[in-house]
Amino acid sequence: MRTMDSTAPFRVMGVVNVTPDSFSDGGRYLDAEAAVAHARELEAEGADILDLGGESTRPGAASVAAAEETRRVVPVIEALVAGGARAQISVDTSKLTVARAALDAGATYVNDVTAFRHDPGIAELVAERGADCCLMHMLGEPRTMQRDPRYDDVVSDVKAFLEERLAFAVAAGIPEERIQLDPGIGFGKTVEHNLELLGRLEELAALGRPLLIGVSRKSFLGRITGREVGDRLAATIAANLLAFLHGASVFRVHDVGPVRDALEVAAATVRQTWLTTTTRPTSSTTTSTTS
Repeated sequence: MRTMDSTAPFRVMGVVNVTPDSFSDGGRYLDAEAAVAHARELEAEGADILDLGGESTRPGAASVAAAEETRRVVPVIEALVAGGARAQISVDTSKLTVARAALDAGATYVNDVTAFRHDPGIAELVAERGADCCLMHMLGEPRTMQRDPRYDDVVSDVKAFLEERLAFAVAAGIPEERIQLDPGIGFGKTVEHNLELLGRLEELAALGRPLLIGVSRKSFLGRITGREVGDRLAATIAANLLAFLHGASVFRVHDVGPVRDALEVAAATVRQTWLTTTTRPTSSTTTSTTS
């Protein structure tokens, strides 16, 4: 099973929503067998991480009891581990009991949209188990976060929050190298806030931890393009490429294959990783000018 790799130019996190009400694919993978099959498809497309969530965090979403959330995700994790999944398995939760059950089942990553504020004990659990984690910024909670969000300066405010939560996690015993940070695109932000964050990610990257970006199919892309949720792949790719160029390195997406292909080309071009592993063609061997 893969773990966090700081040498890779990027990592792709595939979304596996084991929920009835997620904004994009709610109900499609609520059955454990369907969720496992979908996770395996995402892994085959190149997912480095599989992020399993049993509670929707879309705007206005209602909370789910810990027992129900556990019932949804643990059988999927167990099946993936038993099947020899190569991708790292993440649990998307803010509840201590769910995180513990997921790690017991074989997950090695905790993705907490509350950055350990909802249940601070998760930090000690992650430290004890030697797991990786992601800390995300969110204004309020899913039920209220999109009610007139305001900031003095969204990038400075998010940066200060993430810096404080990073310090909290380290104080709880989690090594810095196991922590990633997420500015929380769409979580208590307007379209303008989201665009400001994407355009100034370098300021967040200055915190020294990998930045995870989750823009896949989100409503702000629909607001910009006029596209419905199922027709936002091009916008998703564009936003992820911009985030990559501005310093992000982990990309949480529904459409793993197309996004990974785009990032591979961007990495090869901008960071010239392709030139380190491939013989560069010369003018004498190049036969086409159209490819």
